Amino acid sequence: MTPVLPWLPSGTVYGPLLNLRREYALWTPKMSEPPYQAAPRAPVLYVKTANTFATHGATVAVPAPVHLGATLGLLIGDESNRATALAQRAQAAIDSGVNGWPIVAGCVLLNDLSLPHASYYRPPIRFRNRDGFLVCGTPVAPLTAAQIEALSIEVRVNGERVQTVALATLVRDAAALLADVGEFMTLQPGDVLMLGTDCLDDGSRPLAGAGDRIEIRAPGFAPLVHTLVKEDA
Repeated sequence: MTPVLPWLPSGTVYGPLLNLRREYALWTPKMSEPPYQAAPRAPVLYVKTANTFATHGATVAVPAPVHLGATLGLLIGDESNRATALAQRAQAAIDSGVNGWPIVAGCVLLNDLSLPHASYYRPPIRFRNRDGFLVCGTPVAPLTAAQIEALSIEVRVNGERVQTVALATLVRDAAALLADVGEFMTLQPGDVLMLGTDCLDDGSRPLAGAGDRIEIRAPGFAPLVHTLVKEDA
């Protein structure tokens, strides 16, 4: 079993909206409505700020029940020729027999917590970026594109399985997401790019509240475990 070691990102953490097919399909009818009137052409990203970072084993204070957002993060590493990597990494990720891409230093399980809210195109910071609202596992060596596609992430609350996130259902897979984000911004060493969180069949998300124990599991990773407590008034 991979040892569980405290770890926090040293850079910025980015998350894409609507990058799982189930949720994308549920939101497709609304994409033609104002103000955008069309589906997004590029990844729609939000940021998890440093105050949200919490380690495995953390106790996270919540004012009300929260949505659970199990996901995989790509830990960005250093590279000698970033411009070349931007052009080559998507195809290299598909074709190579080695683990990962030159820009990816590791993969990490994350639980992206959020208070329930209705907006996706303008995700409100006050719901997503509360203290401790990104619980971080221990990074492992980067996975190949095929390994990521085959990965399923299991979410348990108080020992009961409440969700399984299949990364085979990503709208943009890891390679495509890296390439598309690289079209308009440069990820820095220490940054983390999440692959996205999923909803349940009915469009809702798993909920947990004060007193609950959350466990995120995936093959090859140490379990990510944390608890929720009631926030002081």
